[in-house]
Amino acid sequence: MLEKLIPNVRTLTADDLGLGATAKAEISHASSAPDAPVIPGDHPRVQEIARLAGIYGGVILTGPPGTSKSFFAHAAALALAGGEKARCAFVQFHASYQYEDFMLGFAPTPRGFEFKVGPFLRLAAAAHLDRGNTYVLVIDELSRADVGRVFGEALTYVDRSKRELRFTIANGIEIWVPSNLVILATMNPFDRGVDDVDAAFERRFAKISMDPDRGVLEEMLDDNGMEEELKAGVIRWFGRINGHARKNPAASVGHAYFSNATDEASLRDIWEYQLKYLVQRAFRRDESTRADLETAWTHIFPTPELATAPTGQPSPEPPK
Repeated sequence: MLEKLIPNVRTLTADDLGLGATAKAEISHASSAPDAPVIPGDHPRVQEIARLAGIYGGVILTGPPGTSKSFFAHAAALALAGGEKARCAFVQFHASYQYEDFMLGFAPTPRGFEFKVGPFLRLAAAAHLDRGNTYVLVIDELSRADVGRVFGEALTYVDRSKRELRFTIANGIEIWVPSNLVILATMNPFDRGVDDVDAAFERRFAKISMDPDRGVLEEMLDDNGMEEELKAGVIRWFGRINGHARKNPAASVGHAYFSNATDEASLRDIWEYQLKYLVQRAFRRDESTRADLETAWTHIFPTPELATAPTGQPSPEPPK
């Protein structure tokens, strides 16, 4: 397959492509929290993704930021690949990402422009040469690019019913998408390119909604050892702002924002450097709600009590 992409070159194995068992370790953690704990392969969400991946051409995890989409996509990829990171590849789409980046094209080098095979074709070639194993491509931020343009001719053939069918790519070479290649993707349902993604993948990929989860937040704060009163305040505020998200999707706050929350100091940092700006952006045209949420956040923290004498009366003023 790959030898047809570039004439007069030798056949490459998975190891030659940097995808085999002997490949060097590379940074490939799809989560924004690289030190996050590993999710076991028997986790219900991971099992759901794996089951759907066997039925459809791929699975899209869709939800607002901070809802563990990339985290579970990474975990499911490793589970599907039998724990072999070398059989997984991770790419992130963005507004400038093109067919030439994803499939094939020419790239500038110190020696001039040279032919380049993109991550999709590299992984497809590796999967073709290793039929006994599953290979997984994880695409983060799927809706940030023009998916029709990026996938090109391959868009039709990622459908599970069209795997192994031959088609011709831009350079005239005939290829196919192997059945043992799984595609997982994440996206924010409020991105501008979502309609295009829905139109392209609604029949080809399964979609799983990843929403802010109070239960996950509570478990996370328990694991972090947060004091009960403080934890209760965080959970109240979390429910309050996500209640507004029903009418204002920009107000959605994912539980993962609090993954490192342990005490008052860490919560104040989360507010000052992240949540404050989310609230301001979501309610920039609704000053009263913004002020209400900011005030509600301050009520998470215990207020100092007036010192009292043993009798229950206010302590006398110190002598002058």
